[in-house]
Amino acid sequence: MRRGQRVEFAGALYHVTARANLGRELFPGDFDRVAILALIGRATNRFRWRCLAYCLMDNHYHLALQTTEANLGRGMHHLNGSYAQRLNRRHEGYGHAFQDRYGAELIERDEHLVELTRYIALNPVRAGRCREPEAWPWSSYRATLGLDSPPPWLSANRLLDLFGTDLPTARLRYERFVQEGHVQRTGRWTVS
Repeated sequence: MRRGQRVEFAGALYHVTARANLGRELFPGDFDRVAILALIGRATNRFRWRCLAYCLMDNHYHLALQTTEANLGRGMHHLNGSYAQRLNRRHEGYGHAFQDRYGAELIERDEHLVELTRYIALNPVRAGRCREPEAWPWSSYRATLGLDSPPPWLSANRLLDLFGTDLPTARLRYERFVQEGHVQRTGRWTVS
């Protein structure tokens, strides 16, 4: 059966996901996470993408990407192919690192974009990997809030512009928006 053709056009916003094959770890160690971030940065520059948010989990990752050309497929082939080769070399593996193709959901409204970035920021909390989203070091959330220096390829201002024109105010509003997605009970964040 043929796979459906993806929608690609200049200026498109996507929620991109990629998951490890057979439930394996996609990032066996922090060195692997650093490596994929470097590859995301290279792909962002090479394919002239804007990365608005990211989160690396143990067996998958999320990206909020905007393309300037209709080139998501080429860029993702390059990104995931480069990482799979590197992962197999480093860990003496073979075969497919990724389960199926990457996922790419088209984001058509700003409201959907802000909900997506909240979902991405809260992913490690929902998975029980940390209690608060700012505690997860493998996400763009800390950099978006100004707690860490952002990588040069992160376009967090595109997201923050939706929360206000003054950067400190926009960051505060975004932080509150993310926290509104949860209810604090007995010291743990839970999805509401």
